[in-house]
Amino acid sequence: MGPYALQAAIAACHARAATAAETDWPRIAALYDAVAQFAPSPVVELNRAVAVGMAFGPAAGLDLVDALIPEPSLKAYHLLPAVRGDLLRKLGRSEEARAEFERAASLTQNARERELLQRRAAECAAEGIVG
Repeated sequence: MGPYALQAAIAACHARAATAAETDWPRIAALYDAVAQFAPSPVVELNRAVAVGMAFGPAAGLDLVDALIPEPSLKAYHLLPAVRGDLLRKLGRSEEARAEFERAASLTQNARERELLQRRAAECAAEGIVG
């Protein structure tokens, strides 16, 4: 199976699931492992980290994301701190998640994404006050 067929298989897994909870995340993680063999890149690794986090828990995904932090090509890529923020939030680490969402918001050029990321940061701040 080549890289395009693997990407199609990933898309098919998403399309078959009615909800994120019904998605076959272990299969998607395995497919990203295969994509990384054909077309290794930091973005593929970030996508794999998301799938691993969904399949095997946020701590497993966070380990993979943290390994990408030194990657020069991702320094200004807003999705790295956005993904990290999501995983930290799932782990109950709201203050760290807030900082990551704020960093992601500062890196994106898309106004709607920035608003979403700022809202997520505010939600994390509220969780820190309540929790």
